[in-house]
Amino acid sequence: MQSASKSIQDIPYAQFNNLLIGSAWQQGGQTGRISVEDPSTGEHINDVADATVADAAAAVDAAAAAAEGWAATAPRERGEILRRCFELMIRDADQLARLISLENGKALKDARSEVLYAAEFFRWFAEEAVRISGDLAIAPGGANRILVQYQPIGVSLLITPWNFPAAMATRKIAPALAAGCTCILKPATETPLTAYAMGALCLEAGVPAGVINIITSSATSEVVNALLSDKRVRKLSFTGSTEVGRILLRKAADQVINCSMELGGNAPFIVFDDADIEKAVAGGMIAKMRNGGEACTAANRFYVQRGAADKFSRRFAEAMEGLRVGPGADPSTDCGPLVNAKAVSKVDELVKDAVRRSARIVCGGSPIDGAGYFYAPTVLLDMPADADITREEIFGPVAPIYIFDTEEEAIQLANDTEYGLVSYVYTEDLRRGLRVSEKLEAGMIAINRGLVSDPAAPFGGVKQSGLGREGAHHGILEFMEAKYIATDW
Repeated sequence: MQSASKSIQDIPYAQFNNLLIGSAWQQGGQTGRISVEDPSTGEHINDVADATVADAAAAVDAAAAAAEGWAATAPRERGEILRRCFELMIRDADQLARLISLENGKALKDARSEVLYAAEFFRWFAEEAVRISGDLAIAPGGANRILVQYQPIGVSLLITPWNFPAAMATRKIAPALAAGCTCILKPATETPLTAYAMGALCLEAGVPAGVINIITSSATSEVVNALLSDKRVRKLSFTGSTEVGRILLRKAADQVINCSMELGGNAPFIVFDDADIEKAVAGGMIAKMRNGGEACTAANRFYVQRGAADKFSRRFAEAMEGLRVGPGADPSTDCGPLVNAKAVSKVDELVKDAVRRSARIVCGGSPIDGAGYFYAPTVLLDMPADADITREEIFGPVAPIYIFDTEEEAIQLANDTEYGLVSYVYTEDLRRGLRVSEKLEAGMIAINRGLVSDPAAPFGGVKQSGLGREGAHHGILEFMEAKYIATDW
């Protein structure tokens, strides 16, 4: 596999690798720096500043100083700045996609899709900024009027993961800024360069100093704890694992910080006998292999009704075997590497556990030798119900296929998880699709679609998959407080 990592120096955005505090790019208090590597090769490609607790406090200082002025900025002006952010992302879509591919490893075609998706959050919330409405009603007893207005919640801490470094950032930054909040973004240290690119882009678009601040730190727990202990921080928006989400919720409780949590998933992909198998295979490939399976929305468990099982399994395995595995930045790559060696080990152990318990490997089933962190696209059949892979989020290119007989059984199997982010249903019977959707315990349902995410739709889950919603009008309300004023005239 040929490396494309050296081309990072050709990407202008790669120069932004220091802390963004206020309007200044700062080295930070640590003398050392955080190394960033290309998962396709394991090679060092850049480094970023390593923030201390003092740097985090400075970021809060900047956000707090800018808060009053930004909240008072006219909604139309905030919206125009966000619209400019969208336009700049579209202008620089190619170099942003290359940057994502190099530090994240995802296939360039997936990275390009992510940039367009990420940009849409700026456009959507540019439009939502001017549509923040309130309520006016007469109290039932007639004694007074009930006036309700929505105000910015305040300084917001945004914590994002490595798997969608642009989209997860804009999905939080855009509604926060549209609502009139200032923010501190703490991206994952695996993919910090894209986050700093978003900061540079926001400054170019006219976001005032201090409205958005970005810090990276190797002392994640220490820095985040300090931020959540600061009484000026009033909002936490986190995307990541359920395990870490629980820890953050406990910490946020000390200051009663408002929390939005987009956590893990264990998405079922249900194929009924009457499904169009070719469409189900195509949709399954999107649901499973978007970002190489490293997505919280990825199909984790394929439940196929017995009458369709043979055909679906055969066609799906053929599609998985046909994927070209290679460096993310190579335009011909279909499936890039996983993010690091630890991710490869986890996926491989899940597969080995399933095989030990009687699962059969149809294709793939092992890491790929050589440089980088590659795992072969894998399909497993004869899946035992007690395999670890049934309960855990895979986060890799592995598709376990289970067989069911009845609609009731499919619903029971799909809901037998602590997670509830998204479910996929394939059937040509719309009544069945809607009936099953009502019974599935998930925040999002995709009927005959392999892609559910949309900036105009509320994204979020139930049970252990999180709290709150991102996107749609719901997303901006997550960064606002309802204020009730009792009055009479």
